[in-house]
Amino acid sequence: MRIATWNVNSITARLPRLLAWLESSGTDVLCLQEAKVAEDQFPVEQLRELGYEAAVHATGRWNGVAVLSRVGLADVVKGLPGDPGYEGVQEPRAISATCGPVRVWSVYVPNGREVDHPHYAYKLQWFEALKAAVAGDAAGGRPFAVLGDYNVAPTDDDVFDRAAFEGSTHVTPAERAALADLRGAGLADVVPRPLKYEHPFTYWDYRQLCFPKNRGMRIDLVYGNEPFAKAVADAYVDREERKGKGASDHAPVVVDLDV
Repeated sequence: MRIATWNVNSITARLPRLLAWLESSGTDVLCLQEAKVAEDQFPVEQLRELGYEAAVHATGRWNGVAVLSRVGLADVVKGLPGDPGYEGVQEPRAISATCGPVRVWSVYVPNGREVDHPHYAYKLQWFEALKAAVAGDAAGGRPFAVLGDYNVAPTDDDVFDRAAFEGSTHVTPAERAALADLRGAGLADVVPRPLKYEHPFTYWDYRQLCFPKNRGMRIDLVYGNEPFAKAVADAYVDREERKGKGASDHAPVVVDLDV
């Protein structure tokens, strides 16, 4: 069974590449982030033609998450229970579903913007709500994983140059402690290092030739419980999908399971 996560940074802009990638990659379940469309604009029919069902939680221009599956889609939950909200709004940043023998969450963790910004405090509160929401499934006997754009680089090895991020979000002790707390709920990072590259980054900014210079970050993660981690047969970052015209600024992260 092949499961992946991909921040597509607008499913409308990325649709031809997404459809082609689904056909060529053999992915059974794909967790998407930053759909950036309303639910009634999501390309359900095009995906159905490829054999995929879609569970979508999206409201329009920003955010938006989804789970695509060709192995079944059940028990869908939209939103994060206990979501603290930002400025009175609960944003579409989480969705969960059961796909065959596996349950998954697709999450788009708040960016945080700047360390002294209210969005940063919201980010940390959102992590606390996520931990509470997934704790039951994480402790269960069914393979379970939280996949998505976490907007945190777990270690200094997960950014191209730690000094370049001094004083900024994504690398602060508080954000990394939030990740550690999440792992403490019974989850582990199932994508090992090194993979095919010394630094298997998943995100490269569009600006300043970041991708050609490999000035990236590893912020798209797959955190699985023990049954999920034991079933992992392979994992990789599809760096090739970051290349070329019309690419997202994130690459897909792919995990193969023996279930």
